[in-house]
Amino acid sequence: MSADAPSADSQSIDRIIQRCLVGDQAAWESIVRLHWRKVFNIAYKFVGKHDEAEDLTQDVFLKIFKSLNTFDRRANFQTWLISVSRNLCIDHYRSVRKERETINRDIDPNDLSPIARTASPHAALEQSDRVALLRVALDKLAPTLRTAVMMRDIQEMTYQEIADRLRLPEGTVKSRINRGRTELARQIQKLRAQQDEIAPPKGPTTGVAG
Repeated sequence: MSADAPSADSQSIDRIIQRCLVGDQAAWESIVRLHWRKVFNIAYKFVGKHDEAEDLTQDVFLKIFKSLNTFDRRANFQTWLISVSRNLCIDHYRSVRKERETINRDIDPNDLSPIARTASPHAALEQSDRVALLRVALDKLAPTLRTAVMMRDIQEMTYQEIADRLRLPEGTVKSRINRGRTELARQIQKLRAQQDEIAPPKGPTTGVAG
């Protein structure tokens, strides 16, 4: 009989939850073991990649653990867990989509590539300005975040390659990259706003007769 079948009655779940709330690690591990596959399947539908689904599943369980004390014991635990998981995955999806839109709009890693010799003087000047802005923004990041972003978006290393190089778990690397991209976009927007404030007003040009 399945571990998730009705035989795991509410009283049993209540006892397990109560043990979790007093710090019983074995009780929490039993909840994760019983429900991992269900939560993973939900996460996979949102991200479509096995490794990302595993990372998201771990994040979801961490948040579920922190929310255990809010669970109404009169409700069905599995129904609650699936509902919470789905909502967290939706939040994650929206956050990632918004972040990608911000990155695509404000950050172009190609700006760090050499300026093409065939570029017009005006285009070369524009790219040079973007490069300068991006580098200033990068310098404002914490070293750990800057390194992760540079490795991923500039050097185009894989998550695993970065993890190996930095001797960090892949999940930590992904977290640093996400935080770094978000902070980089924020710094770029801040720098652009400062430039707009100090830029001289554009008015009509007047020629001087010779």
